[in-house]
Formats: sequence, C-alpha cells, structure tokens
Amino acid sequence: MTQQYRKLAHTVSLVNYHLVWIPKRRKKVLVGDVEKRLRQIISEVCQENDWIIIALEIMPDHVHLLVNVPPTVAPHKVVKAIKGRSSCYLRQEFPHLMKIPSLWTHSYFVSTTGNVSSETIRRYIEEQRHHDVT
Repeated sequence: MTQQYRKLAHTVSLVNYHLVWIPKRRKKVLVGDVEKRLRQIISEVCQENDWIIIALEIMPDHVHLLVNVPPTVAPHKVVKAIKGRSSCYLRQEFPHLMKIPSLWTHSYFVSTTGNVSSETIRRYIEEQRHHDVT
C-alpha cells in the first residue's frame, strides 16, 4: 500500500488512526441495513472532513476503522463526529435501536500506525469477517 503524505502550507504528515468502538452492551445490532447505513454515514463524515478511509470493517458488535487524517485532528474528534451522527441517524431510521439506552458506549480503542505497519493493520481489519466466530 502506498502511503499518501498530506502536504499543507507548513506541514507534511502521515497520521493514521486505527479506531475500534462498540454498541452499548456489545449488542449485535450492526447487521443488514443498519450496517449498510452505518458504512454510508461513516463515509459521509470522513469525506466532509477530508479524512481518508484506508480500511473499514463493520462487525455485528464492533467497528474497525483505519483512517488517515490531517495532523491537527485528534482521534477523539474523529470518533465523536462519527458516533454522534451515526447514533442520531441510525436511531431515527431504525426504531428497534431505541431499545438500547444509547447506541454507542463512551469508550473506544485508538492506535496510531506508522508507514510500515499500516498495511498490516489494513489486512487485519479486512480479515476480521473471515475470523469472526459466531
């Protein structure tokens, strides 16, 4: 995978975050149309903010996102933007999600990646579906 360095007026950067978050009570609700719509919402939020999705995998009870962002963007801002919009939209569009007190937990996992390890993490994320044991 060729890394795309971001070049701005005064910086050149390569900032990739591996983010993972889960629905409240780790409910397996991210399936079917909910999964499709969540994928669409994540893509929209990232596009609007000039964040580049390197890999995205939505499992029934968690989300993996590897995303490239400008150096001014903290990981909590990425998570907040995606969780905030997706919770609002998904709960409006899929009433069965209203049974959960809130769609997402407050927690998330974040890891930064370097030029060498981003490919490894991308493959790991893409292989999640093949290793899922239900």
